[in-house]
Amino acid sequence: MESAVERYKRLVAEALARYFPRTTEYLRAEREAAQPNAGARGKAKGKAKAAGKAPAKRGAKARKDGDAPAPKRPRTPTVAGIYGTASAADEQCALDMRQRVAQAAAHGIVSLPSDEQWAMILAPEPLTRIFAGAGSGKSTTLVLRVVYMLCHLGVDAEKVTVISFTNASCAQLREQLVKVLGYWGHPFDAAQARQCVRTFHSAMGTLAKVALKNPRWFEQLDERDPASELDNPLLAGRLRPAQQRLLKQVYQQCYAEQPAFRTLVHQLLELPPPPEAGEDGKPPRIGKAPLDAFKLPGEFTALPLFEAFYAQSGFIESIGLRIDQLQPQKLACPPRERQFVEALQLFWAAFDAALQEQGLLTFNLAFQRLTDLLGDGKLPAEALAPFQHLLIDEFQDVSPQIVQWLQALHRDLAKRGEAVSLMAIGDDWQSIYAWRGSSPELFMDFDRHFPSKGRRKSRVLLLETNYRSIDPVIRDGERVLVGVANKQAKTCRAFKTAEAGGHGVKLVQRFDARNSLPLLLEEIRKQCEHVAARGSREKTAVLLLSRRNETLQTILGELDRKLPVKGMTIHRAKGLQAEVAIIVDDCAPPEKHPLRGALYVACGFFASSYEQAQQDEQLCLAYVAITRGVSRVFWFTRKAQGPTAILALRRNVETAPA
Repeated sequence: MESAVERYKRLVAEALARYFPRTTEYLRAEREAAQPNAGARGKAKGKAKAAGKAPAKRGAKARKDGDAPAPKRPRTPTVAGIYGTASAADEQCALDMRQRVAQAAAHGIVSLPSDEQWAMILAPEPLTRIFAGAGSGKSTTLVLRVVYMLCHLGVDAEKVTVISFTNASCAQLREQLVKVLGYWGHPFDAAQARQCVRTFHSAMGTLAKVALKNPRWFEQLDERDPASELDNPLLAGRLRPAQQRLLKQVYQQCYAEQPAFRTLVHQLLELPPPPEAGEDGKPPRIGKAPLDAFKLPGEFTALPLFEAFYAQSGFIESIGLRIDQLQPQKLACPPRERQFVEALQLFWAAFDAALQEQGLLTFNLAFQRLTDLLGDGKLPAEALAPFQHLLIDEFQDVSPQIVQWLQALHRDLAKRGEAVSLMAIGDDWQSIYAWRGSSPELFMDFDRHFPSKGRRKSRVLLLETNYRSIDPVIRDGERVLVGVANKQAKTCRAFKTAEAGGHGVKLVQRFDARNSLPLLLEEIRKQCEHVAARGSREKTAVLLLSRRNETLQTILGELDRKLPVKGMTIHRAKGLQAEVAIIVDDCAPPEKHPLRGALYVACGFFASSYEQAQQDEQLCLAYVAITRGVSRVFWFTRKAQGPTAILALRRNVETAPA
């Protein structure tokens, strides 16, 4: 029988449901998401769609006419919080920091921070997320944040790790830290800076030395200095000869020893079936494994199968999947792609055995094994101490595998009673590594992956002032983002005033690199003269950008080497700037990739499809390219499509002559 208290609760709940139906549905969806068996990609039905509206408000607010609809957020089970409450505000510490920064600015050591930068420097919360737009001065602000922690809050430098994207960006941050901390009179030398500022892979490497017996790295085979600091493999080029030899050796071994693998190889390469045992029962004579080039739909180039296996394995592990745990027949992709995964699993087991035999390890396998060890609490406390307070730059480019590792690190430390903190700095508008498994969704849905105790949310800050580019350049950069489905609402403000002759993107259409190259070379020469005439202080006069290195080499090979021009792929140019940016790219639409599309669904981390992620990335890559320019941008293309089609629709658009 229903008690009086239960009846009262029921009547109140019914009344609330009648008067506040949307709130009721939201709470019901939250309860469902908290059930242990709730899948990460559970689908809300009917009125439960309201459950997605609360976390998606910022995305809805960001949309304008023509914007792509924001994808639904995947549900995740409720997990125990990691991060505690904000520290009590110490007004005296903040005041001392402001006074000291003012003195440093007067001596030319740093620039005076803006109000939005001060909010990042002095943030008291243990979990803070900063959306830092292009040219927002985040690096200098990050340095001052570390100075505040060490010099004014008394945080031990040995418990702080700053993560930057590449060894080059780490070197710049270290140099700045040593300089600024020297002005503060805080002891901090180059060796301490190397310990404090690292790439993800360098940070992982320090744990691997302790927990994984200091392995040799497959990614460093054939390197001149294999003992050097581990760098981010996202920027690596083709496989080196020693890596190719080992992969090929494993491939040949699999082919010789495993009939199932041989059969799959012949099916994938569309070759006649391999020989079987003869009537006399003798084993068939097995020749060398075929080295025919193989191309999965969605890939740019055909590769030998062993290289194709390695390339796709990197993507699979990056999005948090384990190759040996994949169930190919359950992947929602064509039969040929499922056959590829079956062959990959056989190959990868043999590759793992070969690595162990030679004392080698891949970066991805190391992240996996360390994550497992952290989950079991098997690492010594002193090895984890440097990761107590993490400050991570370029967070929009992290992958699910990195997120799993970070979660395990801080959860382990929290279980040991340590107060952990995480400051994540990124810009979803500059997310350009979906093809390697990274996604801005991990930054957008930050609180799902890095929960605070007591259901609190991370503090969100915006750095919206652009100190690099003039307003026309910024506005054109923002225009190409209209079709991005998943983005944070922000409007960047130009700090610089546009001078005469400055402009946004001028399009040069019907450009053919073979037949129109003299036109481009002449334009580059003119822009170099323009920059010299105006007395620009920029280190680089003209930055030549393209998605393809081959395109850059063709142009640079014909260019006068005395000209102040730097050529970079757009991916490598992130963080750089020049007075004039010249982009050469046809913006070819991304090709569908059925295998990666199926894997994207299987990993359970993403609301967007892989196809949508590719389309978004194309627009974000255009934004990155445009915002490298300070006062002028030119874009040479065969025809307007993708982002250049958006730019071509501008009213009163200035189009350079073809």
